[in-house]
Amino acid sequence: MSAAKGEGKEPIREFFSIGDVCEMTQLKAHVLRYWESQFKFLSPSKNRSGNRVYTRREVEFVQLVKHLLYTEKYTIEGARQKVEEHRKGGGVRPAARRGLEAETVQLLEQDLKDILDLLEHTDG
Repeated sequence: MSAAKGEGKEPIREFFSIGDVCEMTQLKAHVLRYWESQFKFLSPSKNRSGNRVYTRREVEFVQLVKHLLYTEKYTIEGARQKVEEHRKGGGVRPAARRGLEAETVQLLEQDLKDILDLLEHTDG
C-alpha cells in the first residue's frame, strides 16, 4: 500500500508564538521584546488573545540579529545598519542561514571540547 503524497509530514509552519521563537533561537522572551523596540522590521502582529505571532520572515530576522550581536559582536546600531544592507540587497535569508550555521559550528566545537575534557579527566 502506498502512502498518500505528503502523508506523515508536518505542514510547513508560517506563524510562530514567542515561545516557539524562544525555543528555536535559544533566546529569552524579554530579549525578543527588547529587540522589537530596537529593530523596526521586528514587529510581530498579535492574535485575538493579544499574543505575539511571528512570521517565518521575522524569525529569520531574529536569527540574523542574534548572529550579528552575539557572534559578530555588532552594537545594536551596527546590527540595525547591517540588516538594512541585507534587506536592500535581498540577502536576509542567506545571511540568517550563514549565521545559524556559524552558531551551530560554535556549539559543536564547544561540545567536542567538553567531551575531550571529560575524557581527559576520567580515570581509566
